[in-house]
Amino acid sequence: MAYELHYWPTIQGRGEFVRLALEAAGAPYVDVARGPEGSGQGVSAMLRCLQDSSVKHPPFAPPFLRDGDVLIGQTSAILQYLGPPLKLVARSEQARLWTQQIQLTIADMVTEAHDTHHPVGTGLYYEDQRPEALRRAREFCNDRMPKYLQWFERIVVRNPGGSRHLVGGKLSYADLSLFQLVEGLRYAFPKAAERALSKAPAVVQLHDRIATLPRVDAYLRSKRRIPFSEQGIFRRYPELDLVDQGLPAPT
Repeated sequence: MAYELHYWPTIQGRGEFVRLALEAAGAPYVDVARGPEGSGQGVSAMLRCLQDSSVKHPPFAPPFLRDGDVLIGQTSAILQYLGPPLKLVARSEQARLWTQQIQLTIADMVTEAHDTHHPVGTGLYYEDQRPEALRRAREFCNDRMPKYLQWFERIVVRNPGGSRHLVGGKLSYADLSLFQLVEGLRYAFPKAAERALSKAPAVVQLHDRIATLPRVDAYLRSKRRIPFSEQGIFRRYPELDLVDQGLPAPT
């Protein structure tokens, strides 16, 4: 039976981390909201599932995944669930906990990247909070981004299983998510990301290896891979790509 992934059909967003795991594992899945309405799919089908009053444990928002009678929301929880059957996590409990800790840290950074363009509220347009966005982006680009990437760099280098992966000696869902994080940072903050990644060579090498995996490479070249845009988490506003040159923060 194919997995059912429910996420918005026109953006990568948080659903992309799940798509990458499914694609890398070659798992059968249906991207429900991207399917035809006439076949019982589309956004309306996703919303019906989300709003179904008979569901005892309803997800808060997309993405969510249905596997038979199991319904899981939250990207990190979905990946934790998929890890064992897709063989994208090690067998030991310690390794599984460590993989999930890394994934949650990636999720934290994704949230901070999103909040550079929506620091006040998601219900406001970017243009309505631009001064606050500039302040938030300056801190993210010059402080938070390097701090996160240096942590990822340390754990790649210190991995007892070798520096080809984050955990142990085989591919995990955390590797795939770090790949997507780097992709998003390079899109949204090309100058700041280049500077921060220049000091994280092991992260860059891991990213590059993931991109060459046959199934990942095929997916990236396919129409299933939705392009980045200014509607998703990672948005390219050139004025937010701030590399500190000793200038005072905007007021």
